[in-house]
Amino acid sequence: MAVSLLVRGCGRVSRTFRSRGWNQLHTVYQSAELPETYQMLRQTCRDFAQKELIPIAGQLDKEHCFPGAQIKKMGELGLLAMAVPEELGGAGLDYLAYAIALEEISRGCASTGVIMSVNNSLYLGPLLAFGSQEQKQKWISPFTSGDKIGCFALSEPGNGSDAGAASTTARPDGDGWVLNGTKAWITNAWEASAAVVFATSEKSLKHKGITAFLVPMPTPGLSLGKKEDKLGIRASSTANLIFEDCRLPKDSVLGQMGLGFKIAMQTLDMGRIGIAAQALGIAQAALDCAVDYAEKRMAFGSPLTKLQSIQFKLADMALALEGARLLTWRAAMLKDNQKPFSKEAAMAKLAASEAATRIAHQAIQILGGMGYVTEMPAERHYRDARITEIYEGTSEIQRLVIAGHLLKSYRS
Repeated sequence: MAVSLLVRGCGRVSRTFRSRGWNQLHTVYQSAELPETYQMLRQTCRDFAQKELIPIAGQLDKEHCFPGAQIKKMGELGLLAMAVPEELGGAGLDYLAYAIALEEISRGCASTGVIMSVNNSLYLGPLLAFGSQEQKQKWISPFTSGDKIGCFALSEPGNGSDAGAASTTARPDGDGWVLNGTKAWITNAWEASAAVVFATSEKSLKHKGITAFLVPMPTPGLSLGKKEDKLGIRASSTANLIFEDCRLPKDSVLGQMGLGFKIAMQTLDMGRIGIAAQALGIAQAALDCAVDYAEKRMAFGSPLTKLQSIQFKLADMALALEGARLLTWRAAMLKDNQKPFSKEAAMAKLAASEAATRIAHQAIQILGGMGYVTEMPAERHYRDARITEIYEGTSEIQRLVIAGHLLKSYRS
């Protein structure tokens, strides 16, 4: 209870801090010091990860086991609904706090980090931005405590990066809707109690004919595909959602008809901050592992850290990590101050995900043979890092987003 009050207290302080405006935040961004409230939150999450996640992360990965007890505790701390207002059951924090917290959770267990990210960014995010008051009460409040989690269904077997090509259809039927089609690569699919689903309601309008729907799980006409056997992030479930004449009531539409593509794009911008933070956590864990091993491993009569070649590797790893972290914080701060952040979110996600892959790779190189065996966590960090360059927009998509904004700024 004391820690839960701390998280909620951080929410009140962060709102006061945020009200001082962008100039104050920009000053803090340029300094090397986080405000005390964010430092307290980071330490709280670090302590939780150290006690609750790190000791079991390897077992969760090996057994493909969902961390249900830990997710429940995170809900009690307010970590599953960080940007949700307190009146709806959330922590009332901002996205900078969310990025900081998610990095620490992912540092302990990357699978737990993505479960937290999906519930916060992809499920609750669009509901907060586009839901009616009635929808918020029904679809947000029960998903803040850890008892229930949500998922986000955009990708399909035939289209991943092309979000405007949804082949899942929604047709009107009496006073409701009927959904047919398959959604692929859905994180939290097997544990979720609800999904934000994107379907084509008017094919002739192309991307303007996509509508977002709120779907309870389970519900008649919706079945789950098999759990995917993945390279990494193995403690979170990933599966298809299969719709076969799935009937939904009229009030299942999120936002309004034809607004689905806009909802999806705005939600992915938010989600990219979360995945960037997850990648930072993986990268930091890999760097921690490398430094710890290099300090203890003797070679030529001295610790590995005395070798210049190892020092160069560690320096490059730290440089990539710190740069990506600052980009992530910048994107979060822009969002918190209601400024455009799509380009910055793409930059953060690209930099953090590629840094995580490189750092995890170099960690194994430093550990040598010990990095290749499951006795050490380095190989798990390497496997977990790889997906961060793929989901919620591949690295190639991030580069297209960044280039698009860059060229637009030159042409304006």
